[in-house]
Amino acid sequence: MENIPALLQDLKNYLIHTFEEVYKWFDTDAQLLTFVPENGGWTVAQILEHIALTNHFLLILIEKGCRKALNKHQNEPELLASLLPAYTFRKDALTEIGLYNSFTWIRPEHMEPKGETLDVKALLGVQLQKCLDMLALLPNGEGILYQTTMTVHNLGKIDVYEYIYFLGQHAQRHIGQMQKNLACFYHT
Repeated sequence: MENIPALLQDLKNYLIHTFEEVYKWFDTDAQLLTFVPENGGWTVAQILEHIALTNHFLLILIEKGCRKALNKHQNEPELLASLLPAYTFRKDALTEIGLYNSFTWIRPEHMEPKGETLDVKALLGVQLQKCLDMLALLPNGEGILYQTTMTVHNLGKIDVYEYIYFLGQHAQRHIGQMQKNLACFYHT
């Protein structure tokens, strides 16, 4: 059985730390932000935009899952108490998502950066707050009451808490990509 308050605090700390790491990239040298790696990969600016785009679409599903979990809890209040004793947060299954190049995934076209003039940093701040707000809405384990199928890396059904962690892991994956760009930048 998971200690839900400790899990929620860990998730909150993880998200804040991850977003702080992402924010640092906005303050890098302008040449690094627009540097195109030799392999033709994305620039740091494109990666940051991709993180925000992906978060946008993930948050649509996470918000839907949050609402459905809360509705399920309201309609079946006894269900949570029956599921919590056997609940285990699947952190290990989600960890590989955060490792750059750990598996191949072709992202949908609508998550590819387009170079639009978005205030990506401000958008990321709003997205972080949405995640924290949803965690606050699910303080007693309600997030386990709704699962959504995640096709990435064949994860299968993941609950709302796991989906929020997935969002953070996705950002971590791209922090690794930006670090690789930085290494290439200084070796050219």
